[in-house]
Amino acid sequence: MIATGRHAHRSGNLESMTDRRLSDVGGTSGGLGSFIIGVVMSCVGGYLLTNHVLVTSSYWMFNGSSAFGISLIPFLFGVALLFWNGRSIAGWVLTIAGVLFIFAGIIMNLHIYFQPTSLFNTLVMLVLLVGGLGLIARSMRASGVNDKNAGS
Repeated sequence: MIATGRHAHRSGNLESMTDRRLSDVGGTSGGLGSFIIGVVMSCVGGYLLTNHVLVTSSYWMFNGSSAFGISLIPFLFGVALLFWNGRSIAGWVLTIAGVLFIFAGIIMNLHIYFQPTSLFNTLVMLVLLVGGLGLIARSMRASGVNDKNAGS
């Protein structure tokens, strides 16, 4: 920073804070319009894509029998220890481990399917999602028109 008089001016690639505008997305002169259009496109494409995904679950199976009850054992012992002594380290470890086992079991038994749709609809969803991400990325870089350092 080089201080001259009352205002400080930056040397190098960074512009001073007084030269910034609302349209300067990410500190560059990229463009607020491209950023907003990109966010809208990405949100619509992401919504349409996730709207065509079907998530189901199945029973927890281990060696042909249900394993959900077994995953509750550490959790229940941990809760019992915490009711007996709220400062029990073993109780907290068992309770947290039991909750993690339960969440891991839920996630491991999810089945995710993409619902049948036309190729056109799939392409529209993907183009909106990826095109919006591209516009967001483009808006984060300097535009080069008003930026003195865009070429360097």
